[in-house]
Amino acid sequence: MRGVRVVRDLVGLGWRHELACDIFENLDRIDVVEVVAEGWLSGSRRQQRALETLGTQVPVLLHGVSLGMASSAPVERRRLDRMARLVEAVQPVGWSEHLAFVRGGGIEIGHLAAPPRTHEVIGGTVSNVLAAAKVIGQAPVLENVATLIDPPGSEMGEADWLCAALAATDCDMLLDLHNLHVNAANHGFDARDAIWRLPAERIAVVHLAGGSTLGPMLLDDHLHQVPDVVFELLALVAERVPRPLTVIVERDGVYPPFSVLAGELDRARRALEAGRLRRHHDHRL
Repeated sequence: MRGVRVVRDLVGLGWRHELACDIFENLDRIDVVEVVAEGWLSGSRRQQRALETLGTQVPVLLHGVSLGMASSAPVERRRLDRMARLVEAVQPVGWSEHLAFVRGGGIEIGHLAAPPRTHEVIGGTVSNVLAAAKVIGQAPVLENVATLIDPPGSEMGEADWLCAALAATDCDMLLDLHNLHVNAANHGFDARDAIWRLPAERIAVVHLAGGSTLGPMLLDDHLHQVPDVVFELLALVAERVPRPLTVIVERDGVYPPFSVLAGELDRARRALEAGRLRRHHDHRL
């Protein structure tokens, strides 16, 4: 069920309309673009053609935010059908979704909420992944989410639950390093230890972002530059993971000059190189 086709490390940006001109003017510095699928699911044929055109110029990843894969409730078939049509039209190098729930009892909560880390939720996630793979033709890469509260009713810690969910679904992972950093800081575990415990062979895509603080808590708001600690975690991931990685820098507002974003892309490449060199050195010993 695994599904991002990459032959070398790729570093790119999340597509935002505010960055469109900068992205098209700097495609020589961008290896891949990640597109939030929900912005295009109900678009006109003209808008879809624009996305298809983008895909002819740079590899595109589709990123879902509304399916709610990590839930004991089944994903609605109509949502899967819409995603399937977009995947068929765009032919992305892969697509991803969150290990989160977004609705319950017919109510949309408007947030990517971390589910209770239980075996029951993992069972529901497996069912949702199988349904998605059947309708769309490939299973999603699954992303860890940030949470301000440790989900009530949990039976496992975050790293153990992620490992169990990946094993049960046989999916690859989108490792959001800022989400991991935020959760580690807010809930008292070691992000580096979590990275060592995750199955390295399953990590395919990495998100980098920045955040802010709310009192003693860290927030994942995507409005700030990627902090040093997240680049350090990326180097550790590159040291551990044997396969090529796709790394996406996310920014959702307060957009800086493109030179700042380009600098983050360059820092990501340097972090990947540093990790790869350490891996090569360790394997020679």
